[in-house]
Amino acid sequence: MACSRVTVTGGGGFVGRYVAGLFRKRGYDVFVPRRVEYDLTREADVIRLYAAAQPEIVVHLAAVVGGIGANRTQPGRFFYENLQMGTMMMEHARLRGVKKFVGIGTICSYPKITPVPFSEDDLWAGYPEETNAPYGMAKKMMLVQGQAYRQQYGFNAIHLLPVNLYGPGDNFDPESSHVIPALIRKCIEAIDRGDHEIVVWGDGSATREFLYVEDCAEAIVMATERYDAAEPVNIGAGFEISIRDLTALIAEACGFVGRVHWDWTKPNGQPRRSVDTSRAAALFGFSAHTPFEEGLARTVAWYRQR
Repeated sequence: MACSRVTVTGGGGFVGRYVAGLFRKRGYDVFVPRRVEYDLTREADVIRLYAAAQPEIVVHLAAVVGGIGANRTQPGRFFYENLQMGTMMMEHARLRGVKKFVGIGTICSYPKITPVPFSEDDLWAGYPEETNAPYGMAKKMMLVQGQAYRQQYGFNAIHLLPVNLYGPGDNFDPESSHVIPALIRKCIEAIDRGDHEIVVWGDGSATREFLYVEDCAEAIVMATERYDAAEPVNIGAGFEISIRDLTALIAEACGFVGRVHWDWTKPNGQPRRSVDTSRAAALFGFSAHTPFEEGLARTVAWYRQR
């Protein structure tokens, strides 16, 4: 596929910058649409995008995302905009004869109660956790659409399911950030102010799996080059950590030695999250290689520099 024309939606975002950069390093002609020029929830803009980029491959990373708080306050927006973007990007890829469509889904699409580690075969075994169900279901529709298009039109669409991501360049906005950047910011701001306590949502019992952003970018590029089947594929690091233990690790990495107050009036989110990564290893040879503590240290250092 070297020298193919690749369009990476969301290529200016956290994950997208790494994905676009890796494609360029591998010799691809990469087009990254800017949001100010192309609103992918508008069909006219999607049509203009395809006319301008003329892609052979599309990697659809653009998404409206956020942590539990953002998902609770904007469920309608998270559902509608993610659904519209995915649906129209894939439909017009099909109409223009794009050779391959790489849909980036989310671990939030899994049922609230799923045996750990999450197997791709359990994806339809129940409804997602309530706080992020609209987002998770909207992204899941790309899988349905891709499989339907493959069956009827022979369209080559694949679907990847990354776990929670982290790393330098992450979103640290307290209104919309995910747990790792939110905790890093809390700890560092507490140190700067001389505070002796931080407040963390929930009771700390929920578990998550985290993947370093550069590892995720590598997985996406590898799947683009090597995987061409209908089944969804988990992208993860193969470990599970509780929010309580995560908070302790981040506090240590930041140098915060104060107290953690657990706000039990706030939701935990999904009780457990960790995925079976064997399908990615078997089908296109991906396995994560960045140690978690090392990735955290890089992320903390990047935020401190800013």
